[in-house]
Amino acid sequence: MVPTSAVPCPRPDRQLILGATVRTVGAWPAGWRRPGSHRDPQNDPAALARIALAAEAAGLQFLYFGDWLATSADYEHTDPYLLARIEPFSAISYLAAITSRIGLITTVSSSHSEPYATARMSASIDILSEGRAGLVVTSGSEALSAGNFGWPSVHADADRIAAAGEFVDILRGLWDSWDEDAFVADADAGRLIDPAGLHTLDYVGRYRSSTGPLNVVRPPQGHLPIAIVGSADNARELAARTADLCFVSPRSIADAVDSYAETKRLVATLGRDPEQYLLLTPILPLVALTREAAWALYDELVELVPVETVAGRSPVDNLPTNRTIRSLAGVLGVPLNGILIDEVVPARLAQRFSDRGRSLLEVVGMRSGRTIGADRGVTYRHLLVAHAVPAPVVVGSAEDVADHLESWFRRRAVDGFTVLSAFVEQFEAFASLVVPELKRRCLLPENYEGVTLRDHLGFAVPESSFAVS
Repeated sequence: MVPTSAVPCPRPDRQLILGATVRTVGAWPAGWRRPGSHRDPQNDPAALARIALAAEAAGLQFLYFGDWLATSADYEHTDPYLLARIEPFSAISYLAAITSRIGLITTVSSSHSEPYATARMSASIDILSEGRAGLVVTSGSEALSAGNFGWPSVHADADRIAAAGEFVDILRGLWDSWDEDAFVADADAGRLIDPAGLHTLDYVGRYRSSTGPLNVVRPPQGHLPIAIVGSADNARELAARTADLCFVSPRSIADAVDSYAETKRLVATLGRDPEQYLLLTPILPLVALTREAAWALYDELVELVPVETVAGRSPVDNLPTNRTIRSLAGVLGVPLNGILIDEVVPARLAQRFSDRGRSLLEVVGMRSGRTIGADRGVTYRHLLVAHAVPAPVVVGSAEDVADHLESWFRRRAVDGFTVLSAFVEQFEAFASLVVPELKRRCLLPENYEGVTLRDHLGFAVPESSFAVS
């Protein structure tokens, strides 16, 4: 689709970055309950292919695969996508074979992985995908994961973050092991390589070390784009020093604008180009042809979330504590004795809500169009679900969702978004409805303009650390 003026979009000074966070059973806690929704991890290959092909057809810059190195029955009602999932390096290897343009970002834990093995796998995937691989480096702070790797406890934050920095330094050094012209392949002389083009790293840090060299040639991108997740000060400082992207989760657009400006200043003080460092935030859009249809879809998803309908009676095993009527009463600051969960909240009670309760009313209004005293009133169920599912939900038509994305981007709150989907069909709706609207507004290019993930993100290929000036 072209802009309304039918004039091709001018090349922008700054390009919106748009990727998809892949969760095959959906990012809404109960999205899998909808009839026909994907819900069986045994069938994940088909779901992965479906999502990837839809994302590539729409022209998204990347697919992002997070990771979690543990499982628990407790995730059933909170994060069902964590129960069982395909390992992310395997997932992007699979998708590299059935896609041809979209970037593929995997995740590695610096706490539970070896940098040499990671450098070798990631460089190999970058070669096999013709330069479409990226890497999120996490440092691990979860007790269940620590136990799976034989740790008696989680290591201190400062140690984990510092070790993650050394992990990244080693990755980049190992990726530079081979000069691009090291393989001379002189058949007449019988010389396959120029030994001067192979470099030993000999990295020794406080937490990590590696001699090198790597037994894989330099990746097509030179260095795979590296992302760090987190807004904590130490993670943010690590990202500003060493990463290409940072995935953040600001609480509001005002917070995001302030943090964006502060972070870009920090990057500049470290001697880096702030325009070559991207801040991305998650969004969970619920989109339909009309705003009213999107509201109806949200109402349907609210109904699917198991919550207490009568105080003290759990409808399922392992119900999270934040889905009880007692929990809601604590948030609203009013007693809820004897209420029925699907009753409409009376105006006289809403007037007594705490500040947190009034904020919750605003969330419900934005998600569902429901307001106190209106024909479509606010129910206790809507309040409880809004409290229990604090996801970055945006509900509306394609224009509504595009307005939200454009506003955050134009105000320099973020450089782009990672799209979460309540269920697979909702990602397809986003791709077919919202993406064309973003292209009409000249926020996204009509087609891929480059080959590699670095091209998609607007990054240059870095010079080798062993290059002679």
